[in-house]
Amino acid sequence: MNTFSASEDLLAGVRRQCAALPEVTEGLTHGAPTWFVRGRRSFVKFVAPEDHRFEERHVAIWAAAPPGARREFVAADPDRFFAPPFGGYDWVGMRLDAEPDGPDWDEVREFIIDAYRQIAPKTLVARLDTAR
Repeated sequence: MNTFSASEDLLAGVRRQCAALPEVTEGLTHGAPTWFVRGRRSFVKFVAPEDHRFEERHVAIWAAAPPGARREFVAADPDRFFAPPFGGYDWVGMRLDAEPDGPDWDEVREFIIDAYRQIAPKTLVARLDTAR
């Protein structure tokens, strides 16, 4: 499988995870697929090597995270997690192409949900918790 088709498959997986959350929309920011809560605040961005704007060498997502989480993620697994050049100290990057068989989608889903929780208003987080 070439890099582009692998990126497209991973994008489709991220898209499914984000679209399952309450009041999420997708748009482009700086040319990259990005997901927003109520169309205003972003919580996940998808980046890939073929998009040269970000100088990303891997297929990854950049996501909002709780304060201090980035340091913990990177310390625990620096081959998969990194500090993205976007979002400040409260964002963390997660490589989606780190494993030859693809990412653990349950783990990716939890990572995305944690990002959503950082950005979404309490009413939407409550809806999410009720649905789960």
